[in-house]
Amino acid sequence: MANHVYECLLMLDTSKVSADQAAAISQIEGIFTKHHCELLASRPWDERRLAYPVTGQKKALYYLIYFKTGAENVVAIERDFKLNEVIMRHLTLRIHEKLEETMLSLARDPHALALQAVVEDPNDEFGDFGGGGRDRRPREPREPREPREPRPLEPVAKD
Repeated sequence: MANHVYECLLMLDTSKVSADQAAAISQIEGIFTKHHCELLASRPWDERRLAYPVTGQKKALYYLIYFKTGAENVVAIERDFKLNEVIMRHLTLRIHEKLEETMLSLARDPHALALQAVVEDPNDEFGDFGGGGRDRRPREPREPREPREPRPLEPVAKD
């Protein structure tokens, strides 16, 4: 069966990872080696405050992993993720062949996280959680409309 490249974003429990992050990462990478995956890139992505508590935690460490394996192994890997106490949530996506090199070059770049921090807009009206609220930016003035003639009322038929 053909091997494909997958992207996996893990949300890790900071209370369990903070004591020994290297041991937690080696435990997660052990899941991939157990299922005969080729690890292409892995790195911590960001530690963030969550919009709502997940398993009682208000913060999480997002960890990004790119790996190559057959489709039959993905279900077994995700099952092991559910059994692992360090992993609160996970998302696994198959990367299209045309995007593999681009995605991997960005994942391997140590400055990618710094670029993300520079690109983020500090004046983002939606904050960290997106959506919500009304758009409060100033609007362009509208051109005045022509007044319309009122429509005549139609008689209502009575039974």
